[in-house]
Amino acid sequence: MSNIHAPTVPSGPTSQPIVNGGTAHLTFAELQRKKDNVEAELKALGSVLDSHGVDMNTNLLTRDGFPRADIDVAQIRTTRARIIHLRNDYKDLMAVIEKHLHEHFASLDDDDEPVVAPSSDLSALRDSAPEVLDQPFAKVNSVVDNSPAAAAGLRAGDLIRNFGYVNYANHDNLRKVAECVQGNENQNILVEVSRSGGGTRELRLTLVPRRNWGGRGLLGCHILPL
Repeated sequence: MSNIHAPTVPSGPTSQPIVNGGTAHLTFAELQRKKDNVEAELKALGSVLDSHGVDMNTNLLTRDGFPRADIDVAQIRTTRARIIHLRNDYKDLMAVIEKHLHEHFASLDDDDEPVVAPSSDLSALRDSAPEVLDQPFAKVNSVVDNSPAAAAGLRAGDLIRNFGYVNYANHDNLRKVAECVQGNENQNILVEVSRSGGGTRELRLTLVPRRNWGGRGLLGCHILPL
């Protein structure tokens, strides 16, 4: 998939389980990033369900037992399955974060140091670790003038490292980018790019997908997988 103008949700879970990916060696910054990514994807998937007017418990069958014709039953079932998958990952990830936090503060030998709950801000711990750049997974091929992508500052040639919760490990040939865009219409998406020219620069841009900007799609740019 090389064009994200027609967002779709993949046919099943495609990213590796978070905890089975070996989180024991990760820093607090990396654990927090994984947590943020899971939360963002759950939010986007919730928006997909909202767009169909359903939730996790809405009946998808008619009284006769046939799939409802007024909604995309296949997409909803896939989205629900992904949400369940991510909720389990999130529970396991939070347990790992809590374990790391307790071990961290126990090593300080300071009885007055409070133990921070897993859901609290870990900014102090993030600042203690160097920023780890994800590998680029896509390239901006073109940007339409006056589009949401142009307003965000994206340029042709930019290499995308992160697109919301999407990264090199889970982009699924850009399907996750389409999912992220669809689930975050009129909302901010953090995009991290690497830009060449007079030396490479690492940029953090805020992109807001929207309709009715005068062109095609929600972004107004063409993105290719690397």
